[in-house]
Amino acid sequence: MGLACGFGYVLGMIKNVVLSKIPAVTLGFWIVKILATTLGETGGDAVTMTWLGETTSYANPNGYLIGTAIFFSLLVVLVAIQITAKTFHPFLYWATIIASTTSGTTLADFADRSLGIGYAGGSSVLLACVLISLAMWYRSEGTISVTTVNKPRVEAFYWITIAFSQTLGTTLGDWMADTSGLGYIGAAGVFGAGLALLAVAYYATNMSRVALFWVAFILTRPLGATAGDFFDKPLDQGGLNLSRPMASAAIAVVMIALILLIPQRPGEHPVTEEAAA
Repeated sequence: MGLACGFGYVLGMIKNVVLSKIPAVTLGFWIVKILATTLGETGGDAVTMTWLGETTSYANPNGYLIGTAIFFSLLVVLVAIQITAKTFHPFLYWATIIASTTSGTTLADFADRSLGIGYAGGSSVLLACVLISLAMWYRSEGTISVTTVNKPRVEAFYWITIAFSQTLGTTLGDWMADTSGLGYIGAAGVFGAGLALLAVAYYATNMSRVALFWVAFILTRPLGATAGDFFDKPLDQGGLNLSRPMASAAIAVVMIALILLIPQRPGEHPVTEEAAA
């Protein structure tokens, strides 16, 4: 009898939980996310600055625009596959995140350098886009919790917000590293300290977990961006001048290893009685 009751309880729990199409937010999630943002910076720079030569004397006149078109097209395709998928697939999800970070890198560079908007102007516009996207998502669904990302409409809001936040993070990272005078290490330290404070707030306060997630998600991007710039920028600009393609390949290998080694499970969202009825 006890076993039967226990089995029934488990079945009831399964019926009242909806699995998300994105990973559960764990420490492993944040480690892989930071690596993905770093790869997005080195990978985006490898295409626009190394392949298309944007920072050299043989620069393609539309290098940043071409790079943006390449990575944004890839992002659209991967988001479409992600939305049509029935369940959570770790490698598909993280490939889509990488596409969003690389497109964010090239788009931010295009806006800041080719269009001349500048870091302040670009950051302001992109922050407004993130807030508008979240507001529309909340108005439509009544929540912006990532544990509810399991329907096409919600996934669309999620990936639109992600795309804006990744580009915003790139601009913030460049702004802090270049304009403030802190350099790549100093800027990475600022963003790392910000994430540490968010971790303290998570464990020591009752602040909204949803709000903390989105702030942390945005801050991991400039942390990765400044780390990526530190690896591949010239020595006279405060970087290590490492090969962008080689740095990107090394980060990708570490990411793949961690995805295989760290348990990847979908997030869970309890279903209310009204929703289940």
